[in-house]
Amino acid sequence: MNICYNIRKVNDYTDLSQKLLEVRHMKFGVVIFPSKKLQDLANSYRKRYDPHYSLITPHLTLKNAFEATEQDVVPFAEKLRKIASNTNAFTLKTTKISSFQPVNNVIYFKVEPTEELTKLHNEINQEFSEQNLEYAFVPHITIGQKLSNDEHSDVYGSLRMKRFDHEETIDRFHLLYQLENGSWTVYETFRLGKE
Repeated sequence: MNICYNIRKVNDYTDLSQKLLEVRHMKFGVVIFPSKKLQDLANSYRKRYDPHYSLITPHLTLKNAFEATEQDVVPFAEKLRKIASNTNAFTLKTTKISSFQPVNNVIYFKVEPTEELTKLHNEINQEFSEQNLEYAFVPHITIGQKLSNDEHSDVYGSLRMKRFDHEETIDRFHLLYQLENGSWTVYETFRLGKE
């Protein structure tokens, strides 16, 4: 009787430690959230053309989603704090809509690449040099994705000639983490420049 109890107890601990290990692995990413004005404009399209509309606010990705434990992310957050303090606020500018077609059917606000934005992206991604970047850095804010070829042609055809002139100052970026329901929320915000 006592032996059975001890075996069950060991199994309970093993199950518990397995669950704790599973829980600790989370998805993180680093993004810039634009102003409410640009978010509202992006969302006016995303409602119809982006299935991730309800999962994340319109954003510019600085570091694609990666898996880490909460313990692993603490030193990464410290490095992000240091990068932020050594980076000045900069201008984010959009002028038009573009597409990643034929690679994939993503439609986006094209963000003009600036030296500061590219430097920020590079510094953040150097902290994860073991992770290969899947694509070259093309700063953008997605407004449509996972579209069929016909849908992509229609939407992109009607939007690509329009001008979307917008300019704003970026003074922060965010480390996000993914919740169990697939949505993303802020883990920590980093203000640019010395505080």
